Amino acid sequence: MDNKNVFIAVALSMSVLLFWSALVDSPKPNENQTEIVKNETIKNKELDSGIVPSISELKIDQKISRTDSIKKTSRVYLENNKIKGSISLEGALIDDLSFKNYKENIDSENTVIFLNPKETDNGYYVESGWASIGNKTKVPNNKSIWNVVGNKVLSNNNPIILEWDNGSNLTFRKKITLDDNYLFKIVQEVENKSSEKIELYPYAQVTRNTKPNDLQDFFILHEGFIGVLDEELKEDGYKDIEEKKVTREAEKGWIGITDKYWMTALVPEAGQNFKSTFLYQDAYKANFLLNKPKIIEPSSKNETEIKVFIAAKEVQTIDAYAENENIEKLDLIIDWGWFYFFTKPLFFVADYFFKLSGNFGVAIIIITIIIRLTFFPLANYSFKSMAKMKALQPEMTRLKDLHKDDKVKMQQAIMALYKKEQINPASGCLPVLIQIPFFFAIYKMLFISLEMRHQPFFGWIKDLSAQDPTSLFNLFGLIPWDPPSFLIIGIWPILMGLTMWVQQKLNPAPTDPIQAKIFMFFPVFLTVILASFPSGLVLYWTVNNILTIAQQWFIMKRTKIKTN
Repeated sequence: MDNKNVFIAVALSMSVLLFWSALVDSPKPNENQTEIVKNETIKNKELDSGIVPSISELKIDQKISRTDSIKKTSRVYLENNKIKGSISLEGALIDDLSFKNYKENIDSENTVIFLNPKETDNGYYVESGWASIGNKTKVPNNKSIWNVVGNKVLSNNNPIILEWDNGSNLTFRKKITLDDNYLFKIVQEVENKSSEKIELYPYAQVTRNTKPNDLQDFFILHEGFIGVLDEELKEDGYKDIEEKKVTREAEKGWIGITDKYWMTALVPEAGQNFKSTFLYQDAYKANFLLNKPKIIEPSSKNETEIKVFIAAKEVQTIDAYAENENIEKLDLIIDWGWFYFFTKPLFFVADYFFKLSGNFGVAIIIITIIIRLTFFPLANYSFKSMAKMKALQPEMTRLKDLHKDDKVKMQQAIMALYKKEQINPASGCLPVLIQIPFFFAIYKMLFISLEMRHQPFFGWIKDLSAQDPTSLFNLFGLIPWDPPSFLIIGIWPILMGLTMWVQQKLNPAPTDPIQAKIFMFFPVFLTVILASFPSGLVLYWTVNNILTIAQQWFIMKRTKIKTN
């Protein structure tokens, strides 16, 4: 065994580090997918024959601007500490919402607009209601005009009540409450003033006309349809749902649509079996429908409660909801990934140091140091092995030249040298592989953290969640020219590349010329690849490299091997 082992280990390590999520983080095909599709076909036939209830929705033929759409309908305004917007009385849709504490970008004063009315190109809204078998009972749809009873502004202290009469002795009411953060509770009530028993099925639906403009479509992050059904996480991408709709049944859980930083989620009434559906039909839709109807006897009422989350993915807020509202695994709407039990605790450590230092970049440096200290003994073992290997390079080269015509003797001579110096050539690789889950966990944590969004570091880094804005190709701003995005290779990525090059020089050089050229190109390759990554990630990688270099240099100075 020679430097080929080290080359393979490094290549494998980087491959796992960069592409692990593509292998294990991406949604797994559902083993029952074929069965689900078959069942769905049957249910569609049942729907045509009026056996099961349908969620009716009127098609929107003409699109108008957001401003015109909001002005077009009467509305109930809503506001609390975190969100601001309105509810359309046409359809009782939550279709206008922005996050008060988050800006569109670092230079803008405009807050993030999340939900939009259905008539807009990027319409994104939440509806709730009732469905009936064969549409025999007249129920409200997204064109029905609701009336406000009493309070006309929804806030964390003031619920609203909406009412709609179907003209056939049925009155539908919605009592909507809003907490201090992101939770809407909708109590849907039906009052039956007729002489007949009525059966209705409660439902709720999130509709999104188009994919988000800033869709990452990146293997490390899931964006799209999500749910936890009977404790099992389900993730489906937009492209998956474009190809076929997916229907699942569950006793408990929640469903929704997730972005990198924002989310919508629907939680059915507790203890009720329901059917969830993800589909694309002129728009992307995630909905649930209770399997058993609510029975409203003559001269009586019946109701159901639906929880709706329209939220920024703040870790502690989501965790509090999961605990206080008893919503199992709601925290998985934040994409912690395969290394959940490493990634999430790392976030709390980083958040602690952020609050302590007041700078997320400083917090990244501190947590990087902590990780290096944690793996200090393991890294020492690895570096000692690599230092010994580097010291043996001249002797190994001599043996290869001596036995170049007899590979068997060459391998025997090299193995004898290893045995004599008590070196295991694979010992330097194992510690690196053990550390990969931890490195990937911090990489993932920094990539998905809303808390890092728009957080400055020092100097030119105004947003650690964005790439380094400087570029080598305009001399870091000295030349008045804005290079195209693929040429934006900033100072921090270059520093990262330089530290990787220095680290490479401390390791045993490959004796194979092809391997040597690949190794020489590797820092440049990673510099270009990581230039577009969030600068917080590049900062972590650079600091980690610097600490590694310091530790490795110290070990090499202390490690000496005499060879004959």
